[in-house]
Amino acid sequence: MEEDGNVKVARTIEARPLTEEAWSPYGYLPVADTDPRDGSHRLHYEWADPHVNLIGHTLDEVPVIEGGLQCRMLYRHVTHTQALLVLDHPCVLVVAPPWSTLASAEDAERIEAFRVEPLQSLVLFRATWHWGPFPVGYDEVRLYNVQGLNYAEDNEMADLASAGWAVDIAIS
Repeated sequence: MEEDGNVKVARTIEARPLTEEAWSPYGYLPVADTDPRDGSHRLHYEWADPHVNLIGHTLDEVPVIEGGLQCRMLYRHVTHTQALLVLDHPCVLVVAPPWSTLASAEDAERIEAFRVEPLQSLVLFRATWHWGPFPVGYDEVRLYNVQGLNYAEDNEMADLASAGWAVDIAIS
């Protein structure tokens, strides 16, 4: 592991394109209403509080490193799925499987990064760890967001930096 400030970089991950196959452990990509698979997945809101809004993330929220960004924490919501549509700029989204503890740097091998382009949409399965999406090449990314209205009460955080480690996300 490389030292970077107060944390050690456990791994550098190249953000890869968002594809249905690569995304399948973390959620699903919505399909056209004419696709026979349409309706094979369902959104889940344990608290019956689905809510739609517009959100944004900026580079001010994360450490910017040469050639990318640094991920020092991930979040998850165990009571609901979350659907996102990127509205304006390319971005990067980091994920880890729901069963990951993210308790130590050894868990870095379970983390993946995806580059998401404008007008691409995705759904995160319940409890999938995620970070971002954060903009690539711009200061801010705007997103159409569907999640539980009371998400703040179901917003578990894995604080990698407090455990002494982080992952660098390389963006090409």
